[in-house]
Amino acid sequence: MRRLMSVEVDVLLQEAKESIEAAQNYRSELQQRLHGLNQARKQIRGSSGQARETLRKHFAELQAAATRLLAERLANLLTEVDTIEADSIKPLDDCQSLIEHGVGQADELLREGEAALRCGLGEKEDKLGSFTKKAMHIQLDSLPEVPALVDVPCVSAQFDDSLLSLLRDRVARHGAVSSHPPVQIEELQERPGSILVRWCKVDEDFAAADYRLQYRRSGSGGSQYEDAYIGRESEFLVLHLDPHTDYLFRVCARGEGRTEWSPWSIPQTGYTTLAPHEWRSGTEGYILSSRKNIALRNDSSQSRCPVLYSKAPTYFCGQTLTFKISAAGQMDRRDSLGVCIDSESEEESLQRDQAVCISTNGAVFVNGKEMTNQLPAVTVGSAVTFDMEVVSLFPISNNNTSEGGNFKLRVTIGSGNREVVFDWLVDQPVDCLFFGCSFVHSGWKVLVF
Repeated sequence: MRRLMSVEVDVLLQEAKESIEAAQNYRSELQQRLHGLNQARKQIRGSSGQARETLRKHFAELQAAATRLLAERLANLLTEVDTIEADSIKPLDDCQSLIEHGVGQADELLREGEAALRCGLGEKEDKLGSFTKKAMHIQLDSLPEVPALVDVPCVSAQFDDSLLSLLRDRVARHGAVSSHPPVQIEELQERPGSILVRWCKVDEDFAAADYRLQYRRSGSGGSQYEDAYIGRESEFLVLHLDPHTDYLFRVCARGEGRTEWSPWSIPQTGYTTLAPHEWRSGTEGYILSSRKNIALRNDSSQSRCPVLYSKAPTYFCGQTLTFKISAAGQMDRRDSLGVCIDSESEEESLQRDQAVCISTNGAVFVNGKEMTNQLPAVTVGSAVTFDMEVVSLFPISNNNTSEGGNFKLRVTIGSGNREVVFDWLVDQPVDCLFFGCSFVHSGWKVLVF
């Protein structure tokens, strides 16, 4: 009986523990949802406040600019009035001076005539003679011409009444407030030293002509967003990123026939844990860029075609490895771009065992043997891609992978708008490989990512 009670207690204890654990999980889930609600509320209030500030600042700037433009226009028109007035008054002032001078002469002549009439008989003849001479000299019948009112300016101001109507119409349609950006970031995929960003339209009525992707380091207050891509594609690989570092990404769009960009998408945080692909330093005949992801064949030799390998086996199956040709030299059948199991081989080309590659003439080699399928020749601007997935010929348990076995890798090599797919047999399980290149002639420049 006691044993049965003990079992029942154990069952009750177990049920209690499970209920407590379930309650803890339930509380944790509810707390996460509360956190999500707080984040949503914070986003709404934060973005609304930012939108208000943007609107106030923009319209204050517009108002100041409009006031300045109106003041400048008013000053220009007043200057025009001043100029017309000054130019028109001057001849009237000149005419007035001439008339006032004539009135003065006539007053003086009148005084002399009246004096001559009042003088005695002894002086009268001389005075009257002098007066008559002076009167003839003044030309009393010559009068200056005064312009008629219709011939002088009558200054007025005219306005186009449609300006206010046009302004009212444009102001009524100026600016817009949206609750959701028309594009959002859909996916962030880590790649070696880079992140593949994909975005999509969330507003089906929005006709996008171009997209604009920006990024910056997260958490650095002084860091500014910088453009990574502007174009019609809806994905872009952002290169030259430091591993284990958070970056913020945002995207916007420009509508067909519009010049302004849409609101930015909600920033998304992404990072990569994968070390960037780097070429190995110190290989004779090659010089590397500062980030060691670009190699230039600078010393050609007809007798030797040294292979430049990667610094480490950083290519993992399931990823895409890309070689981008930014400069080209003379082609040779021994040239190669590809991947290999090891980097210790003394061969002078990747056209060897334990490697797959493509030559610059488009020939594909598997373990040193040329395939019948051929890809387009490699030229400036070409992008050669390698994709691989592991396929086991014979089942190998998780506890037995180190013992070796027959494995094959399904390889897809793409170049131009064509690709070849084949199975590559390897001696042992492998999920990371070296990459390499070899060129006989100088001038070849290749970026790896």
